[in-house]
Amino acid sequence: MKKRLFGTDGIRGIAVTELTCELIMQIGRALTYMTREVAGKRPVILVGKDTRISSDVLEAALCAGICSAGGNAQCLGVVPTPAVAYLVRQTRADAGVMISASHNSTEFNGLKIFDYTGFKMSDEAEEEIEQLILDYPDRIEIDGDVGRIEQYKNAAEQYISHLAHLSSARLDGMRVVIDCANGSASATAEELFTRLGADVQVIHAKPDGQNINMGCGSAHIDNLMEYVEQEGCDVGLAFDGDADRCLAVDETGELVDGDKMIAIIAKACKEQKKLKHDAVVVTTMSNLGFTSFANEEGIRRVTANVGSRYVLEKMLDGGYNLGGEQNGHIIFLDDATTGDGQLAGIRLLEIMKQTGKKLSELAGVMKRFPQVMINVRIPHYQRENWKNDEQITALIDAREAELGEAGRILVRESGTEPLIRVMIEGKDFNRINAIAMEISEKIRERVYR
Repeated sequence: MKKRLFGTDGIRGIAVTELTCELIMQIGRALTYMTREVAGKRPVILVGKDTRISSDVLEAALCAGICSAGGNAQCLGVVPTPAVAYLVRQTRADAGVMISASHNSTEFNGLKIFDYTGFKMSDEAEEEIEQLILDYPDRIEIDGDVGRIEQYKNAAEQYISHLAHLSSARLDGMRVVIDCANGSASATAEELFTRLGADVQVIHAKPDGQNINMGCGSAHIDNLMEYVEQEGCDVGLAFDGDADRCLAVDETGELVDGDKMIAIIAKACKEQKKLKHDAVVVTTMSNLGFTSFANEEGIRRVTANVGSRYVLEKMLDGGYNLGGEQNGHIIFLDDATTGDGQLAGIRLLEIMKQTGKKLSELAGVMKRFPQVMINVRIPHYQRENWKNDEQITALIDAREAELGEAGRILVRESGTEPLIRVMIEGKDFNRINAIAMEISEKIRERVYR
């Protein structure tokens, strides 16, 4: 069944206009109805949020929906997404919701929903919420048994203490600059890495409701790359708006993306005999260079579809404990139920400290193939339709045949934005760049005809 509200990572849209307060209230009611049926009691649902201006009004709408259906809402305040997942398990709450649009700009917002296990809600549960809202709203009885809204105290501190406890090394003497994206990491990152002993410098940690992800964070890493090189820092870490992603910058100002971070961590874990089944889960978007690295190191590459939920599914099915995406969304299943940017940063810095190696040296374990990515914005009414356009598919097939084993083409629709992502890899940058532009132009021509 095709989903009607949820994408690959929760619900997302332009705040208040597409993602309306009415819809958010309905989601709160439907979630409460479902959890109450399972728990057999008044459910407790934790609610976290990022720093965008719309998060407050959507929090109010969500809590109203929860309480009107007989649940208690506990507001965590501004916290990273993985903090919600952790606290759901820690407090034995019945569910948790993070209000965030992750790396998207401030006009967007969204919901990420966790069940009582701390894992993101299953496809089946998301479909049930959709049915309750869109098909069977009368099932949710509003009988006057109203719940309460409570402010949860010290959520950020509990999460910081948890991550600090997971660290296996002190970071004394390391000069670290952290880009908080004016988002959730602004509430936790400086205290966390300072507590671990690092000499911390923080940038983009002054959220004003409008500046989340604006020219900063993991989606706009150029500023951090320049800062690290100019200030002579050992490493830079960049988070996205809700801090479930992390990208790094080495001491020379070069980007160390999610693929390279996973490679560094996987190699260290294998050497320490902590990499389960000597395997790591990555996605179809991972660079071909990762395959070469894995073959050389005797690590099995397990490939999932794009999206953190699909990485997690593969990890759970195969009993793997490390997986992630090129965008820096990395899952450490021994320690967390979802991607955690700050935990990824800790693990990377631990390896630097334990080996005594600079990040540039560690990152040399993987050589990237040239890669070109072009995002093509499409109208909502054209979503999925482009896949059936013979001119588009014929062009993709022809260029794939031309590249052969010397490259690959991946054209996919984003699960979080109205975009088609055209990604080409190969040994000849000029040729793959030309192919990427050709396919992108053909898609624009056909979807806007």
